[in-house]
Amino acid sequence: MNILEIIEKKRDKKELSKEEIEYFIEGYTHDKIADYQAAALIMAIYLNGMTKQETTDLTIAMANSGEKLDLSSLNEVIVDKHSTGGVGDKVSLILLPLVASLGVPVAKMSGRGLGFTGGTVDKLESIPGYQTGIDIHNFVENVEKVGISMISQTLNLAPADKKIYGLRDSISCVESIPLIASSIMSKKIASGAQKIVLDVTCGSGAFMQSKERAEELANEMIEIGNLANRETVCVLTNMDEPLGYAVGNSLEVIEAIQFLKGDMPKDVKEVVLELGAYMVQLAGKGEDIEDNKARLLNNIENGKGYEKFIQLVENQGGDSSCIKDIHLFPKANYIEKLYSQKNGYIQSMNAKEIGKIVCDLGAGRIRKEDSIDNAVGIVLNKKVSDKVEKEDALVTIYANSKEKLEEARKKLLEVIKIENEEIEEPRMILEIMK
Repeated sequence: MNILEIIEKKRDKKELSKEEIEYFIEGYTHDKIADYQAAALIMAIYLNGMTKQETTDLTIAMANSGEKLDLSSLNEVIVDKHSTGGVGDKVSLILLPLVASLGVPVAKMSGRGLGFTGGTVDKLESIPGYQTGIDIHNFVENVEKVGISMISQTLNLAPADKKIYGLRDSISCVESIPLIASSIMSKKIASGAQKIVLDVTCGSGAFMQSKERAEELANEMIEIGNLANRETVCVLTNMDEPLGYAVGNSLEVIEAIQFLKGDMPKDVKEVVLELGAYMVQLAGKGEDIEDNKARLLNNIENGKGYEKFIQLVENQGGDSSCIKDIHLFPKANYIEKLYSQKNGYIQSMNAKEIGKIVCDLGAGRIRKEDSIDNAVGIVLNKKVSDKVEKEDALVTIYANSKEKLEEARKKLLEVIKIENEEIEEPRMILEIMK
């Protein structure tokens, strides 16, 4: 067996065997296969696709390419939640403490943001003192102690996926459903998940721009889950406009805190309750989805979700005083409102473009080594379908540079579309797939 034969086989639209896929993953992970050869195979996969079995074999091979997290000491069903990414997506900050408050153990490894999408780790690190880089022993110990731990990816999980993702990015092969599906699922399997709930976003601020492509990706991941003996539920959600009102690290943490204290934006509420209800069901803590939603809401009303968030923060070295008083978060130097120049109804707010504007303010990174500014971002004052009058506040901009503030102001006026026609409020939950 050699890499040239494998490349030729996939080039000629033939199915690769499990052994051939494992040979490629092992060889490429350990630098026995050159980048240019791996690039040729990845391009052949991008052009010719993969069968369900090939995609599953690729996923398992990548999951087995490095360390794997063993969470069996928790003696509970571990349900992991993953989002395919978006703008203003603070769902994990709200959902995971809330689910943990119902007795579902949460052992969550999250990523940093890159480009126009934000990362949960960056948001957590905007809480003064919060430690995301703790070791695995303490990670598991934290879950045993308070029922939840949220950290950055400290283990060498699925290193083959990391190499292949970087290669895909450099040769314009990112948008391949078998490669996206195997990338996501390999990390979930390696991180110890027994059951998986996936938030598959679609729209202008998502990987999958159309519902059809999102369904295709969801089906692929469900198939992988079935073949890998990991029950998987996919919730398709709308990401045509930012989720909630805040976009930016500490601004999103503040919105998450306010949500857990009962101030729940309607779109975020729908997504949190739907994902949470399925997490509780898969964990074996409640079969009825609507009843699970009611229980989640009850733990917001009685403060248990908020208390669990405080426990999470304090247990990982964070200063909970700013959780209890959001005014203690560091403020941006410039906080200014952007006003509407006309009457009408908001027709659209392109989530991707808003994500880029917030990134340019300093809240995101273009390269992995870029530093970020936790205090900057935007808070929307209006959402799609809202009626606006001339001089109504559309957005509040948080900036640490006058030049960046003016640039954001100019771009936001171009991105927020206002017309005379009334439109319906966007639907958030597009489909449940399992």
